[in-house]
Amino acid sequence: MKEKPFSTQETPQRRNDSTSWDPPLDPQTWNLGPYEPAIQERMHHLEHARFSQRLWDKDPTLWKKDPQHQEIIRHGLGWLEVAEKMQKNLGDLIQFAAEGQAAGFRHVVHMGMGGSSLAPLAIQRIIPQPPGALLLTVLDTTDPVTIFKIERNVPLGETLFIVASKSGTTAEPSAFGEYFYSKIKSLKGIGAGENFVAITDPGTPLERLAQKRGFRRIFAGLPDIGGRYSALSLFGLVPAALMGLDVGALLARALLMARACASRVPPSQNPGVLLGAAMGELVRLGRNKITFLMPESIATLGLWLEQLLAESTGKDGTGILPIADEPVGELTAYGEDRFFVYLRLKNEVDQSLEEVVAGLQKAGHPVVTIQMEDRLNLAQEFFRWEIATATVGAILGINPFDQPNVQQSKDITNGLLEKIRQIGKLPETVPTLSEGPLHFYGTEHAENARDLLKNFFAWTRPGDYLALQAYLTEAPAITQPLQAIRQRLRDNLRLATTLGYGPRFLHSTGQFHKGGPNTGLFLQLTANDAEDAPIPGTPYTFGVLKRAQALGDLEALRKHQRRVLGIHLGADVLHGLDKLLQIVQAALS
Repeated sequence: MKEKPFSTQETPQRRNDSTSWDPPLDPQTWNLGPYEPAIQERMHHLEHARFSQRLWDKDPTLWKKDPQHQEIIRHGLGWLEVAEKMQKNLGDLIQFAAEGQAAGFRHVVHMGMGGSSLAPLAIQRIIPQPPGALLLTVLDTTDPVTIFKIERNVPLGETLFIVASKSGTTAEPSAFGEYFYSKIKSLKGIGAGENFVAITDPGTPLERLAQKRGFRRIFAGLPDIGGRYSALSLFGLVPAALMGLDVGALLARALLMARACASRVPPSQNPGVLLGAAMGELVRLGRNKITFLMPESIATLGLWLEQLLAESTGKDGTGILPIADEPVGELTAYGEDRFFVYLRLKNEVDQSLEEVVAGLQKAGHPVVTIQMEDRLNLAQEFFRWEIATATVGAILGINPFDQPNVQQSKDITNGLLEKIRQIGKLPETVPTLSEGPLHFYGTEHAENARDLLKNFFAWTRPGDYLALQAYLTEAPAITQPLQAIRQRLRDNLRLATTLGYGPRFLHSTGQFHKGGPNTGLFLQLTANDAEDAPIPGTPYTFGVLKRAQALGDLEALRKHQRRVLGIHLGADVLHGLDKLLQIVQAALS
């Protein structure tokens, strides 16, 4: 059969360790237009360089030549075999889930950030839960309103709390753990540890704390897997098992994709390498904003993809900016810097999205369509995109397994928190302009808010993007006006837009914001907290921690010469957002 370099729909996939053939996977189909010759040339280059074989051999020279980077890379490729390794844990995971139910637990709260929380969040929101299993809630925000909501809505004494952190030192899950441990201790005394589980790498401070407090279980992470590549490890599988999901079936789907992406499969037939080759070459050709289109039922996959792509590739002044959950627009709203990925479910086809995709293809935009057989194939997508991201890193010449700029915001935040210990409060910041409930914090001055925003938007250049950074309570009533502002900015400025809730995005697109190209404009939104909660063992509250994280990110962006404007919405968030939308509309008119 003649080779079809841009479709895996009819191409059988070869195993890594034999010459037998697997059945076809979920298909990828491509519409690349004038970019096809360049991408085909890139695939020939990858085949000539024996990319697939060297990837599975864990050859660090695929990405970097200097010893320091190579050492990081050598310790970051364990995800290639993780699905196979996790099969050995199946019996233990199933037994642990059964023991949790037998012990009387009814709910699970998974507490993590970034790679420790986004895969469980995607699994929880996308794959239907069987009746009778433990209900799962994922906590990945320092927003005190959200924390209070969880505290009031779950039966604390019958809830199992998972503290998930690879390093065992991540500030947010540490704070979550301390808060809920104090609540359970007030109920159960010295037996509070029975309501807690830790997932962390061996030898971490979290492991030691869990041992000291008598946690019900400590699950050891794999040190050779970075957080954002850990979806198919215990960080994703422990909460999945507690949800009552068929973890064995998830791993089987992942293994099918792993075999399809094996070392002996040529790039033109390798779904992960082919996807990565297209993305990497399109970045080099100016299409560096990958825009995801998917039905609402699987939209949370976009949050996981945001972190994987942005944190892995957004460095050294280059990278892919993932655009997730952006409202669908008219064709005129999309510039020549976009590349579209349409993820569809075989039996849940969204006809309106089908029409949008057809229009994009007709207009000449590069589009890849990936069809998922069912929602369990989320596991296949985890592995496909990990392979693709590693491939992009090799093409762009960056290390996709580090995150050099994430730490900077953390360090600035820690400095601010240290000042609280010294002087009892955060340093005062003076707004450059106040109008109604809104306070603006920027480097430019203007007579009124309309002119201030108008001047800010005048800084835009072709190929830029605009990021809304919302340090607010994540709720539909707040997301709706944020999306309205986002859509208005996208349609009028013809810029790609992102919307991230803080501090979640700090562990995701935050790396791209500082380490990627200087093409972003940032609107940082904060507000007064309706209520607040102290963090045990610290002199500050969750609200103060969230505010310190926002200030730390603002300062880090400015240190990198980014175009950024802080906007405080006041005590009534919805009123503040309504006022902001009015000013945005006036500034764009």
